[in-house]
Order: sequence, then structure tokens, then C-alpha cells
Amino acid sequence: MQPTWKQRIVQSHRGLAIAAVVANVVIAGTGSTVRVTGSGLGCTEWPHCLPGSFVPVEHPELAMLNQWIEYGNRLLAVVVGVIGVLCLLAAWWSRPLRTRVLLLSAVMTGGVFAQAVIGGITVNLGLLWWTVAFHFIVSPVLAWYAVLLWRSLDEEDGPARPIAGALAQRLLVAAVVVLAALMVVGTMVTGAGPHAGDADVARFDAPVETLAQAHSVLLYAFLAVLAALGWSLRGAGVRKPYAVLLVAVLLQGAVGFAQYFTGVPAVLVVVHVLGSMAVVVAMANLWTACRVREPATDQVVLAA
Repeated sequence: MQPTWKQRIVQSHRGLAIAAVVANVVIAGTGSTVRVTGSGLGCTEWPHCLPGSFVPVEHPELAMLNQWIEYGNRLLAVVVGVIGVLCLLAAWWSRPLRTRVLLLSAVMTGGVFAQAVIGGITVNLGLLWWTVAFHFIVSPVLAWYAVLLWRSLDEEDGPARPIAGALAQRLLVAAVVVLAALMVVGTMVTGAGPHAGDADVARFDAPVETLAQAHSVLLYAFLAVLAALGWSLRGAGVRKPYAVLLVAVLLQGAVGFAQYFTGVPAVLVVVHVLGSMAVVVAMANLWTACRVREPATDQVVLAA
């Protein structure tokens, strides 16, 4: 007997969760492409692209390429939204119903739609640098939750129990905090630099060199915390996720320095954004690897 379409969606939940991780990374890359090509106002309205049209049309002041770059990013947001909705349906139709998986799927879905609203506000406010920064910051948060969703499908539903000592747990939290600060300051560097989304957009009024130095200091701090974390996690059985994170951070740092010494070429901005998302995914993966969950005692069971 062939499975029904509902059963196919449920059976695809793990693949959908992985797709959610990938899609949230990719859309951050396409968003950075919008910025570096000056296409942030290629579509001047939201949800329309141009007045009276949802799709790009010939315009005397707006190049078609810029319109399609911005519009393409919006179309990818639709794809991310569809993946989020499918994850939510898979969680809702799964039996037994797993509350944690359902909540993570709901966060993914709600976050995508919230991101669409934030994008509309960003366009309507003329790409103010802080709105662009906030629009980007939501993507790593959603990628983090996508990783949690993916890993939750192979976990039990009980409370999380750390596999390492108190020092390792404190260092793990410190690493997440420093990474968050690193990414926020990174958006400030972008906001003050030449790639803020459109040639006529007002930049963040702060010295780019000072912000870049602060960004690099946070990178050194992050590496120091990771070194201490690696020492505290020895013997915990998480060597592979830790090594993946460390390699991702080192490569990202190399790209950042290459940007600084080559005048911030556009292509490296996109690579740097994708690298930052890869670091977030690797950090989330290590975070989940440092915890185990026992079977839940109050699992909800519903009739199919």
C-alpha cells in the first residue's frame, strides 16, 4: 500500500529540517548579494515589487538586474516559508505527537513570516542601516533553531542533561554570547561600509576602521573561548562537532582579514556572510552535541 501524502510529509521530516538549515544559510547569502549589488531598493515597495506590480517591470530609473536580484531574494523567502510550513505539518501529523518538535517547527514557521514582515518594514523605511542589520540577524537565529529541530528528531524528549562539567557549560554559553556580539558588530561594519544595500542609503555614522578592529577583537575573544572550551570538553566525545566549528571559525577569520586588506570586495562580503552562517550552524550543532535527553515521561499520544 502506497503511503498517503500526509505520511510522505511525516516521513520527510528529517530531510525537511535539513532543508530548513540549508535554506536559512542560503537566503542570508542571497540577502548579502542584494546588498553588495546595490539592489536593496531594486523593488521599491513591499509586498509589491513596483507600484501596481508584484514582479519586476521595465522602469526608467531601476535596472532590471537589480529588480530581479531583490525579487529573487523575496522568492527564496517564499521557499523558506514553505519548508517551515511543511516542517510544522510533519510535526503535527507525527504520532506520537512530540511537543518539543512541534514547538521548534512552529518557531521556524513563525520566524520566516516575521522575517518577511521585517523585510517589508526595511524596504518601506528606505533601508535604514539598523533595519537591514536586524533583518540579517534574524537569519542566524532561524538557522540555530533549524539545527535544534534537525537534532531533535534523533533525540528523546526529556530534559537536557549536560555531558560535560560546569566549566564546559559556562564556556559553551560564553561562546554563544561572544558569537552573537561578533555578528552584531559585523552588521555595524557593513552598515558603515560601502555595502549597505543601495548606493543612496545613509550609512551608519561611525569609523569603519574602528568597527572592524572591534570585530577582530571579538574574533580573538571567540577563539580564546573556543580554545578553553576544547580543553574542557576533552574526553566528552564531541571531538568531531568541535573540530568542524573550529575549522569554520578559522576559515571565516581568514576571509575577514582578506576583506580588510583587499578593500572589502563584493564577492568576499557574500562569502563572509555565508561563512558566518556556517559558524552559527556549527555552533548550534556543538551545543546540541554537548547535551543528551532522556525519554520523556509525559509524551503526548494522539490517535492517527
